[in-house]
Amino acid sequence: MQRGCRAPTRPTMAAALSGLRGLLAAAGPAAGPARPWARPAPPGTRLLGQSCRQPAGPRAGPEPGSGGLPEGVEYIPTRKKGKNPMKPVGVAWYSLYARTRLGYLFYQRQVKKARERYPHGHSAPQPCCFPGMKILPIPVLSNNYSYLVIDTGSGQAAVIDPSDPLAVQAAIEEEGVMLEAIFCTHKHWDHSGGNAALRQRHGSCKVYGSTLDAIPELTNPLADREKVRVGCLTFEALATPGHTVGHMVYVLDGGPFGGPPCLFSGDLLFLAGCGRLFEGSPETMLASLDVAVGLGEDTLLWPGHEYALECLTFASLLELDNPALEQKLQWVTQQRQEKRSTCPSTLGEEQTYNPFLRTHRPELQAALGLRRGGGEHPDTFRARVLKEVRRRKDLYKAT
Repeated sequence: MQRGCRAPTRPTMAAALSGLRGLLAAAGPAAGPARPWARPAPPGTRLLGQSCRQPAGPRAGPEPGSGGLPEGVEYIPTRKKGKNPMKPVGVAWYSLYARTRLGYLFYQRQVKKARERYPHGHSAPQPCCFPGMKILPIPVLSNNYSYLVIDTGSGQAAVIDPSDPLAVQAAIEEEGVMLEAIFCTHKHWDHSGGNAALRQRHGSCKVYGSTLDAIPELTNPLADREKVRVGCLTFEALATPGHTVGHMVYVLDGGPFGGPPCLFSGDLLFLAGCGRLFEGSPETMLASLDVAVGLGEDTLLWPGHEYALECLTFASLLELDNPALEQKLQWVTQQRQEKRSTCPSTLGEEQTYNPFLRTHRPELQAALGLRRGGGEHPDTFRARVLKEVRRRKDLYKAT
């Protein structure tokens, strides 16, 4: 086993069920919002808002100094350093969380605890501004991010993965914008739990996502490569299964604003990490990661979680002599000591230190003790490398 990795202790199923029954009894009869299946919509580009004025001028950078398995939830934050309780309980918890109202009740409890512990969010947000467009990370729960993306010319906005509706609504009011769209990367409550409350408050707001995931309040299902416009903002949905069968990422076209593409990756890709394979194979996840990498090295990565420090520390156990990794780890350590966000990264950066994007690298393959078999297809071998990295990361416990 990899140095620094150990298997977590598994509590008994009886103990897990006992705790869940207690939660259910304490919560009372209230049920969570329904997750209806919606009819597929015809492909094409959807338009929300008025015509756009294209800002002129050279490309601008971020504003200086600006800060199968059953359905279920991958990450359920806890108060103990963001540990994932699904590691010890595994598939049993995943099923119970997803298939009963316990999932929504547990999500509500985690929202309440996070609001008490992090009244101003788990990290200091660092907005990213381009002429005519603003991206505002919203730190929610114990390590999630929602993102408010604003067309500053029209005041129209979209939100990606609104975990905590109160935090998102506070950002909407502070920015003085109109919420026109919710883009949901996948069904897990820590990414979709705020859909119902925000739709109730913003009646014209549409909810976009995949029909393959039971996304709450879904109004406008999207197909792979389908585009949606919100004011002057253009988002493209990309099907990226692996974490869930219906996982989607959203790519914001930064060109009209003089900026690079922006990838809102949900639980597909994190800074130095990737999502767990709850509903997909290593081959499926590898293909989805390749889709992301194909967007280009200058693409800004806006992940669904603040996992950078843990992921980089784990990666440093695999590649002991990687200067890019060492430098990024030092920077992230300083950022997290100051409770500052580590977002965004770029896909170019990620390919220098993220082990899940380096399955083709001989140094990583050697560190894992893996060799390509005779006649083995390169992508088959890469999937085998990804599987081993994912296995070790699942067993890894940060100290």
